[in-house]
Amino acid sequence: WDFLILFFCLPVVIFNEITKKRLLGDVSCRIVPFMEVSSLGVSTFSLCALGIDRFHAATSPQASARPIEQCQSIIAKLAVIWVGSMTLSVPEILLWQLAQDTSPVSGVVMEYCTMKPSSNLPESVYSLVLTYQNARMWWYFGCYFCLPILFTVSCQLVTRRISGTEKTECRGTKHTQCESHLNCTIIGLTIIYGLCTTPENVCNIVVAYMSPDMSKQTLDLLNLINQFFLFFKCSVTPVLLLCLCRPLGQAFMDCCCCCCEGCSPDTASSEGSADSKLKTEMSSSIFFDKPRESPPPLLALGTPC
Repeated sequence: WDFLILFFCLPVVIFNEITKKRLLGDVSCRIVPFMEVSSLGVSTFSLCALGIDRFHAATSPQASARPIEQCQSIIAKLAVIWVGSMTLSVPEILLWQLAQDTSPVSGVVMEYCTMKPSSNLPESVYSLVLTYQNARMWWYFGCYFCLPILFTVSCQLVTRRISGTEKTECRGTKHTQCESHLNCTIIGLTIIYGLCTTPENVCNIVVAYMSPDMSKQTLDLLNLINQFFLFFKCSVTPVLLLCLCRPLGQAFMDCCCCCCEGCSPDTASSEGSADSKLKTEMSSSIFFDKPRESPPPLLALGTPC
């Protein structure tokens, strides 16, 4: 979803700032906020799901021998996160619309998006959208800021407490080190998310109580700052995830290597690829909490892909 934000929303915002024209018109005014709010929902519920997974790993009676999770279960969880986030963001489509205004300085007609429900909506839908608009600031703050941070912090505290009291004898083992590494990864993702969403929530609160005293230029600047932090989060999060999760980063680099023409299966590269594959296979077991009884044979890992 971060790549979708950078691929679609970022060019629209840049085009609008340069030309003062809205790319795709009214469609972009509705789709861009929908995708941005959906991005917050995907990040929020993903962090909550990761926190629950780490809690189950810490409280499992045989944490080092947990079975590999089925692909259908993982797809079901992802579907719930994505569909739920998109469903909660549907009011954004009905809330925004395109407006035009003449610049007092240059006299050029500018297009901008305004938060104003269309009067053509049915009365019941219009009432619901107005209710969402009035509660939007606190909904943002409670669901997309407080929920993931408090949830992650609570899960980490409980996990550390259980790990410190029930698994003292297992400290220093490879499995415990892998669990600690995964917990640090989740904490890093939460810190990035919190730092990037704090300015938007602060701006929303300030605008809600001081908007009559603020000019349109100031409001546009605050909105641009909020979008900048969102794009920054979408850019940093995948890089941070690939750097902290070494098996995932290694698998990503292997896939990129297989797509390159220079990745020819010579002898040296085959041996290096075999060694890296073996390390990846052994270290990737930490993401499934299941140790391998014996390393895979090297002969099966002789190809670069």
